Amino acid sequence: MRRRPLFVVAAAFALPLLVPAAASAQGWPSRPVKIVVPTGPGSSLDLIVRAMGDKLGARWGQPVVVENKPGAGGMLGVDVAAKATDGHTLAIGFNGPIAFGPFLYRKMPYDPARDLVPVIMTTSQPNVLAVNAEKVRASTAAEFVAWAKAQHGKVNYSSLGNGSSAHLTMELLMAEAGFTATHVPFNGSPPAAMAVAQGEADATFMVAPALMPHVRNNKVRLIAVSSTQRPESLKDLPPLSTSGFPNVESLAWNGLFMPAGTPEAVVSRVNADANAVLQDPAVRQALEAQGLTIVGGSAADFRRAIDADVKRWGPLITRLNIKLD
Repeated sequence: MRRRPLFVVAAAFALPLLVPAAASAQGWPSRPVKIVVPTGPGSSLDLIVRAMGDKLGARWGQPVVVENKPGAGGMLGVDVAAKATDGHTLAIGFNGPIAFGPFLYRKMPYDPARDLVPVIMTTSQPNVLAVNAEKVRASTAAEFVAWAKAQHGKVNYSSLGNGSSAHLTMELLMAEAGFTATHVPFNGSPPAAMAVAQGEADATFMVAPALMPHVRNNKVRLIAVSSTQRPESLKDLPPLSTSGFPNVESLAWNGLFMPAGTPEAVVSRVNADANAVLQDPAVRQALEAQGLTIVGGSAADFRRAIDADVKRWGPLITRLNIKLD
């Protein structure tokens, strides 16, 4: 598959779209700002945007409208921002529909490198390997792998969508550990977590927030995390890379995007305001309580992180021959 241009390259050559004059830094925003969430209510992305929304609205003097548009592994929601021409639409994107999609799909409704401008990485967090507490007799990654092998291919796992970092992390673990399982994708983490809690799925990889109510109800057991970088709330969980699977490491990230052609001054304004809101004590407390690690930083920092993810996961997706068309 032909590799798509990286953000670092595309930023220099992307053709600007027509954005209304009202979107200049001085006049922006001149109307309510819409942030599209490409997953359902209660998902980690939804929690992030809603925690930030009122604070951003107060800084902008305009209400922030949150629109959930799940589907197609996050591409439906991100596509809204990619095609927006009103100068007041953003999306919160994540690894799947931004860095992984060009390698997973023959055709996407947008080109992440050409049609979107990274604004700010909001949070990052490891995926957590979680299992149904009753069906799966495993408390460590090695025990889970042994259990999965003993099922002779009759294991299924849920994820928050095709092509998500949760999906690809399980595929990587399967390839490294030598077991097979059936992927059952959902539109977001809450229904994927519920599937494990109810025993419809045996296991999952996802970020922690949607799992925690089921952990507290003793329906789901957390086993390991997918990265050595993890929040304080997950410090007791061992990383897969130190649990016998040194090549299994992934970090789920998310961040705000605007359409290509958005004036640089507006991108800088949104970046500065989002950075300030992420440092607000109430926002920090809300996000950290969900096991989310606040990142922030410049738009250039975000571009570099995306570029690194493309370079790391693109060849891996190709090697594992994961196709979603």
